[in-house]
Formats: sequence, structure tokens, C-alpha cells
Amino acid sequence: MSDLIEKTLLAGIGALALSQKKAEELVEGLQRQFGLSEEKGQELLSKVQEAVSNQQQRLEELAREELKKSVTRLGLVNREEFKQLVERIEVLEQRLKQTE
Repeated sequence: MSDLIEKTLLAGIGALALSQKKAEELVEGLQRQFGLSEEKGQELLSKVQEAVSNQQQRLEELAREELKKSVTRLGLVNREEFKQLVERIEVLEQRLKQTE
């Protein structure tokens, strides 16, 4: 399950890096084509980067939400539930040892 999370996040990071490069190329092309100043180009690039970052964050949120839904549908326990079960087992094992 953690592999799925890791792959999803890495894919998102890869998409962000690719989008960053594409955004830079887009702005450079616009600068050449429309004679944008370096300052205007940087402003535009900043706006594009912010939009890409916002989309990336939203994508990550959606991925987490879908993963939680999948875990629930499959009946899997989360880390906290697993920890609680381990603690309960340890208590039961101690009680069992005391009765022996």
C-alpha cells in the first residue's frame, strides 16, 4: 500500500517538474514572440508556477482522499488502528503469561 502512495506522490512530483520546464519554455516563447520584457516574463512565469503548484496540491489531496476511500472499501486498517491492535495483543500476551 505504501508503494502506491509513494508512486502517486512521485508521479505528482514528476508532473510538477515537467510542468515547470514546460512553463519556462512557454514563457520564453511568449517573450520572443510578443517581445515581453524580462520582468514581464518573470511575472508571467511566477503566475504559471503558482497555478501549477496549486493544481499539484489539489491533485495530491484528491489522491490521498481516494486512497483513504480505497483503504476503507478494502477493509484495511490504518497505522493507528494497527498500533492499537499490537498494543492489545501485547497486553493479552502479558495476561496469558501471568496465568501460566
